[in-house]
This record gives sequence, C-alpha cells and structure tokens, in this order.
Amino acid sequence: MERRTFIAGAAFAAALPIAAKADPVDDARALAERFASTLTAHDMDAFAALFGDDYSNHQVSAAAPPPPATVSPKQGSVGFFKARLAGMPDLKVTIEAVVASADKVAASFVYEGTHSGTYLGVPPTGRKLRFTSCDIFRIKDGKLVEHWGMGDIAGQLAQLKG
Repeated sequence: MERRTFIAGAAFAAALPIAAKADPVDDARALAERFASTLTAHDMDAFAALFGDDYSNHQVSAAAPPPPATVSPKQGSVGFFKARLAGMPDLKVTIEAVVASADKVAASFVYEGTHSGTYLGVPPTGRKLRFTSCDIFRIKDGKLVEHWGMGDIAGQLAQLKG
C-alpha cells in the first residue's frame, strides 16, 4: 500500500511543474493587452517597463521618425506615446484583433480620444479622433524587443484638419 501511495504522490508531484508552467502564447497576448491598458491608464512608467533595453523599432514614418542618436529607440517610442497622450489626454486604447506565438504578438490597436492638446504639430481642435495601428512585436524575456508596424497617419491628419 505504501508503494502505491508513493508512486501516486510522485506522479502528482511530477505533474505539478507542467501544470504550473505559463503558456508563452498567453503571455504574448497579455503583453499586447498591457500595451493597451497602460496607455489607457496613462501609466508611462508601466508602459516603458514593457520594453526591453535592447528594443529596436523598425517603423519609420513622418509621425514617428527615428529618435536622435542620443535617445534610445525605447526612449523614442515612449516619448512618441507621451506626445500622443499630451495631444489626447482622454486617450483610450483597445485591441480589435490579436494573433500571438511564443515569441511574437501582432495586434490591431484602436486609439480614441479628444484632440485637446497639440498633436502632430496641430493645435487643439476639440475633435474626437479614432484611428488604428497594426503592430508586430518580437518578445524576449517577457519584454517587447522589436517592432514593425503601420499607423493610419493619413487618417489622423484628415481628422485633425476636419
């Protein structure tokens, strides 16, 4: 009887680490959700903490030019979103769709807010803005370390100009 109890106990104990392991795909999805929720909460410290120090941004656009050599890509991206929050202090970010693997996550983000501060060089208009971006992130050690994306800059400018 003791032998059966020992074997059953050993089998249960061996299964515990497997059951307790996190699913990397769920972790990737959660990282995209935290990207949206930290921006919605305007918690820039938590937002910055999502990015690895070795973060690389492959997106280059008129709205998000590469930062100067004295500013890291991580600092440049955080600064870009700080400016977005200054332009739309009531910004809310949601996710329309998300696809994830163990080391990548892609999401379609929706940004909604009132243009109450200068944004993209345009003084406040009081207009409600709604625009999207599609972003792909590579993940390493639970951090966003690489980014490719496309944002609807033309749509943003059209809304800003009325």
